[in-house]
Amino acid sequence: MTTPAVAPSFAQSVWLVTEREVGSKLRSKAFVISTAILFAIALAGVLWGGFAAQAENRIPVAVTSETASALDGGKDAVEVTEVGSADEARDLVRSGDVDAALVPGGAEPFGYTIVADESAPSALTSLLSVSPEIELLTTGGTDEILRYFVSLGFGLIFFMAALTFGSTIAQSVVEEKQTRVVELLISAIPTRALLAGKVIGNTILAMGQVIGLAAITVVGLTVTGQSALLGGLGAPLVWFAVFFLFGFILLASLFAAAAAMVSRQEDIGSTTTPLTFLVMAPYFLVVFFNDNPVVLTVMSYVPFSAPVGMPVRVFLGEALWWEPLLSLAVLLATCVAAILVGAKIYENSLLRMGARVSLADALKA
Repeated sequence: MTTPAVAPSFAQSVWLVTEREVGSKLRSKAFVISTAILFAIALAGVLWGGFAAQAENRIPVAVTSETASALDGGKDAVEVTEVGSADEARDLVRSGDVDAALVPGGAEPFGYTIVADESAPSALTSLLSVSPEIELLTTGGTDEILRYFVSLGFGLIFFMAALTFGSTIAQSVVEEKQTRVVELLISAIPTRALLAGKVIGNTILAMGQVIGLAAITVVGLTVTGQSALLGGLGAPLVWFAVFFLFGFILLASLFAAAAAMVSRQEDIGSTTTPLTFLVMAPYFLVVFFNDNPVVLTVMSYVPFSAPVGMPVRVFLGEALWWEPLLSLAVLLATCVAAILVGAKIYENSLLRMGARVSLADALKA
């Protein structure tokens, strides 16, 4: 007597679909090669930036006649500009013509003070035989170029990963629907298990790329001696990974639901275009408004842009300790709502062939 086959549980069904999604991608030469190229470009960019920063090793410093002798032993490391007074030296620092100034004054036995805009060059202080007082003309700021590139990095990684894997999910859903493979799949496993497996599988792949890029950044900054920048990026990178995880799950659920509403590859754009704009918006906003605290604050609380806005604010030191937690709570609540709505649309649209399913019909019980 033949023993009837036991249907897999919901968890087993989800795991089977997850394995299928991850395995098919890892067996794809196009995916592996594109990922390797992405990592190589990222490593080259980090190394180039680090070595370029090291190459600019001569620090422009303004001195007066009283302090010029203090830098006699470091002519190869500093570019000295002698001025007539301490006030003139401070003006050069304010205008950006020099990185720092060495002026008379300060506690004994030093007899001079380093004047800098936002932070004193560490290479300059190491040249001096004693540790003088440091006077900062501006506090709490961040280098504009560094601010721009960090914002660009977070925005670009989120944009590329979310759009790439979101499109992959959408194409997979429509392909299975168009070839009617989905009818065989849901005869064996629940529809929601199929959706969950697709979302989890692509989330694993996307997080793998994000963690790989973070590791490359850490290695590149360590090799090029950018320990100060690496220390400042530690917490923002962790927050970015956490926010990206839930932000991607939110978007992946919606991409799968949107794709289930059509039956042909040619029609995918008609339902996924609004989601594409949601993915693109944080990238362009953070690039153009990285120096605007109001825009960044709004971005850090909007679920679709929080994975970019909040880590940037943490890096800039503009976010209070509780703000990432509050933003994450908002993102989690939105993520749960998106999963519930997306699952309903997915279930109600997956087996409907032919014309595009309207959103109203897809949401009907």
